[in-house]
Amino acid sequence: MLKQHRELSMSIRRTIENNEEAGIRPSKTYQSFVAAAGGHRELNFIEKDVRNYITREVRNVSEQEDAKEFGKYFLRMKEKNPNFFFELQLEEDQSIKLAFWADARSRAAFEYFGDVISFDTTYNTNRYNLVCGSFVGVNHHGQSTLLGCSLMKNEEIESFKWLFQSWLRCMGGNAPKGFLTDQCASMKRALEACMPTTVHRWCIWHIMKKIPSKLNGYKGHADIEQEMSQVVWNSHSKDSFDRNWNDFLLNFGLVDNKWLSDLYEDRHIWVPIYLDHHFWAGMRSTQRSESMHSFFNKYITRNSSLIQFVKQYDNCLGSREQAERESDAADFHTVIPCATKSCIEAQFQDAYTHAKFREVQAQFRGKANCITRLKNSALGYSVYEVGEQVSSSIFNKFVVTYDSVAAEVKCHCLLFESRGILCRHALSVLSFEQVSQVSPRYILERWSKKVKRRHTHIKSSHDEPLMEPRSKRFDQLVFRSQNICEFASESEELTAILHRAYDNIMAEMEALKAKRKGTSSLSHEDANLESVNELQSPPRIRTRGRPKNRLGSKLEKQIANATKKKKTKVLSEVKVMFFKFVAIEFIFLVNSLGNVCVLYFQINLFDAASAAHSNCSQYQGHVMSYQFRVPAAGDNSLGV
Repeated sequence: MLKQHRELSMSIRRTIENNEEAGIRPSKTYQSFVAAAGGHRELNFIEKDVRNYITREVRNVSEQEDAKEFGKYFLRMKEKNPNFFFELQLEEDQSIKLAFWADARSRAAFEYFGDVISFDTTYNTNRYNLVCGSFVGVNHHGQSTLLGCSLMKNEEIESFKWLFQSWLRCMGGNAPKGFLTDQCASMKRALEACMPTTVHRWCIWHIMKKIPSKLNGYKGHADIEQEMSQVVWNSHSKDSFDRNWNDFLLNFGLVDNKWLSDLYEDRHIWVPIYLDHHFWAGMRSTQRSESMHSFFNKYITRNSSLIQFVKQYDNCLGSREQAERESDAADFHTVIPCATKSCIEAQFQDAYTHAKFREVQAQFRGKANCITRLKNSALGYSVYEVGEQVSSSIFNKFVVTYDSVAAEVKCHCLLFESRGILCRHALSVLSFEQVSQVSPRYILERWSKKVKRRHTHIKSSHDEPLMEPRSKRFDQLVFRSQNICEFASESEELTAILHRAYDNIMAEMEALKAKRKGTSSLSHEDANLESVNELQSPPRIRTRGRPKNRLGSKLEKQIANATKKKKTKVLSEVKVMFFKFVAIEFIFLVNSLGNVCVLYFQINLFDAASAAHSNCSQYQGHVMSYQFRVPAAGDNSLGV
């Protein structure tokens, strides 16, 4: 437990560094060492040593160097792949105001998944309180994919304008069809200026979440919340929503509520029935962006540096890439069986990814709750009413039209228009019409597993750690020794052979190290990069208290001493001008009894002031002698 007996070996240090880069917390790292060693007592260090090493060696980035390392990271990524994109806006003092970047894989993925974007911001991801914003899309498996990241000093309109314009330049000037954000007025105005043709949608989850806080002052606010949800989600036409909304306000006396009035004015950017005729890839909220931010928040704190943030962003990119690769492999090697004998289901099974085919199967299962009734038909155009039983006593009715000439089916629930998945009401009508194959327009390439996408051949950005030569050699040796150890562990004989080899090698290395021990020289004639990399800093000398001044030369010391003496002499002459010099002479006589007696005491007083002033001659040169008598026996006083 003594500090001088605790140390971290090279193996321990490398494990700590790797775990820190992977986002593993120090406590978990320490517990892994405890488990591997067989208990706390078997370790020659404590958890505090692990945390101190991370703080001093791994995370030790000053604020001055942090921005420089941040910029160097971008340059390294650009050097590795020229398609890496970044832009910075700086303040007058060259500090970072706005930053945006996207790796080559994200830029290539935008070609396939850039039709709908979710954008959200979050705080507390770095020590400078820069706001983090992420652009998130949906891939062919329905998974979130990162399409760019940003850091902003503020959330003003001009900042969002700069950011959206940079993102558009990065993506070749192609604006998405749909853009989801929260209820931020600055974002709304910036989007209107930068992407006028893009459909802007507010996150409905954020709006519905505010109902309790906005309406809890009203009587029966729980009923108000339930009724408002019914109006928002179960209005299947714009007219029905307007009627239901007005009835809702009248029934609960909310006609004068300003928050509800403002929401109604902006209904075209958040109410589903006003937006679901556009394609949204299944997104109605910014929760995909928030899930990315929750990933960051696991490993990033408000004290994290910029370089730590970009490393964790790289980890997030890597995890998204790996999830997509695993899903692609599952689509290629496995098949999900059909739940019915329907040829239409088999059609989707052959074309769609597993994740999207499961969504189709959910609609086939829901078809069992639907009752189809033909309302009218003329010239191959039919209108159906499909009743869906959602509970024991509730039936929802949907109008579905089918054009047999154009092989087109359309439902008022708008599931296919908004998510790209045929709804159970449309499937029920196709079954009623005995259609065995759907038109290719209903099998979206967006969800296809057969499309060869360019971004799958591009690696996501990952910054390789800048290691010391010794650390690199250590990692290489460990990597090679793992195969040897695995082979030798098969039997006791092989293990014994390896132990003997280790002993011989260790003895040889110690002999070589002892031979080289001592001083050596390095000149310009025989120096090379390898020998320079072997140079080590002198041992650090730790001192207590204030450090000493620098060591001066001998000449500097002589000059300082002479100056000091000169100053002392001048001060002495000045003092003589104002003080009297006193010369005291003591004469002691020791008698035969060993007693000390003052026999004679002479005091010479010179008036120094008389020497300085010629007109004052009263005491000039005059010596005043005072005689002291020998004290009588028993006399404790000393008289003059």
